[in-house]
Amino acid sequence: MTAAQARTLAAVRAELARLVRHDDASLVHDVWLRQRYDGGFAGSYASARAEAVVTAWHEAGHAVAALAVGARFSSASIRAGGRSSGRVHTITGGGADAFVIAAGGQVAEGLRGWTLPSSDTEVRAWLAAWRGEGGDAQRFRAGLAGTRFAGEEIAAWRRGVEVLTPLRPRIRELARALLVWPRHLPYAVVVEIVGPRPAVVRAPAG
Repeated sequence: MTAAQARTLAAVRAELARLVRHDDASLVHDVWLRQRYDGGFAGSYASARAEAVVTAWHEAGHAVAALAVGARFSSASIRAGGRSSGRVHTITGGGADAFVIAAGGQVAEGLRGWTLPSSDTEVRAWLAAWRGEGGDAQRFRAGLAGTRFAGEEIAAWRRGVEVLTPLRPRIRELARALLVWPRHLPYAVVVEIVGPRPAVVRAPAG
């Protein structure tokens, strides 16, 4: 970790400690509010605040999923722009579990309010409606090719939920860090915020 990254980490931790009793919406930095409202990504400050929270959980889900399956990335951010409300930049690795990273954003959004589909019927309907969304849906499906989950979208989705549900506290902590910090968070800082790489039980082969 560089000296600049260490300063960023210390500042983020100090803000999180200061605002520990506040809910997620109260943590949204003014930079993210103004950027969404002034850029026309939200029609009001209230909607900008709500959108920032959803985005923070979404991107935190991608980042924590990447760490869980051994992938790397350069940084994470909730800056809105173009077709994206945020991004985990330059993800590499993940191997046969890379589809978990692609699903991580949507899984994290569901974990935030405990609203994930549960029965196979609900999961099937949700997956059928999951298209576009910044390419995550395409990456999820493409990532199943050549794995034991090829052609098994429901099983693959449940695998993502299985990996990330125990990591909800880490996703929440990173989401809150993304909300309080007005710039991107480098990989090294994210690793320190999330904690040691979680021990993920590998799906059995074939």
